[in-house]
Amino acid sequence: MTAIAARRWRWKAPSILPGFPIAFGFTVFYLSLVVLIPLSALVLRPWELGLDGVWAVVTNPRTVAALRLSFGAAALAALINVVMGVVVAWALVRYDFPGKRIIDAIVDLPFALPTAVAGIALTAIYAPNGPIGGFLTGLGIQVAYTPLGVLLALIFVGLPFVVRSVQPVLEDVDREVEEAAETLGASAFQRARLVILPAILPALISGAGLAFARAVGEYGSVIFIAGNMPLRSEIAPLLIVIQLEQFNYAGAATVGLAMLVLSFVILLVLNAAQGALVRRIAP
Repeated sequence: MTAIAARRWRWKAPSILPGFPIAFGFTVFYLSLVVLIPLSALVLRPWELGLDGVWAVVTNPRTVAALRLSFGAAALAALINVVMGVVVAWALVRYDFPGKRIIDAIVDLPFALPTAVAGIALTAIYAPNGPIGGFLTGLGIQVAYTPLGVLLALIFVGLPFVVRSVQPVLEDVDREVEEAAETLGASAFQRARLVILPAILPALISGAGLAFARAVGEYGSVIFIAGNMPLRSEIAPLLIVIQLEQFNYAGAATVGLAMLVLSFVILLVLNAAQGALVRRIAP
């Protein structure tokens, strides 16, 4: 059988799972209805301003500052959650202690808690007159109404994504492999770096991507603690809302388009890195 005939045979061979055309058609229809059509409107609306108008909105110092804060704080929050999320997941998987089930449930609170409530709670705690904020203010550190407050809120909303991505993978890591490495003389650091980290790394990247994506578009938990000062602590989602309140729909869509493009590129890079790691680790 020639190579061309073999390819044709593989193409015409029936699928093991029946119903692919219907499933694929429904998938495309549903994604188009829920995702592609709204995104198409977002992509088309800004061009009412013309190329010069779009460029003027995107390069406006206020827009640049808001995008820098949103993406910079989201990336830093995701990196912090990568470290702390692994620590929390490790404690929940590898140790038994009193109140473990309560701690495990608390991890999911940012999922269920309304974001505005979270923002009010964080502001009450970290404001200059709050219990923790007052102490930090005495040390010369102001959290609320600064970019640091934005970072804190984004860490709060993003932590569960990393923990819940890594936790099941840690549970499936074969303890015998770790014991074999220890028998061969590997130190605790070597076992963590050579045995555990390669196993959880794809899930860790996935959790970091989810945490980053959630943080970039976060609004409710940030606006109360950010202070919303232009060029300093104003996030991009708030700038979109301000444009909408001024009935500048094309301008709001332009900021949203900039966020969409930047988010897509970053998530594409993360997904490519995750896929490369999976192919490298897979036997």
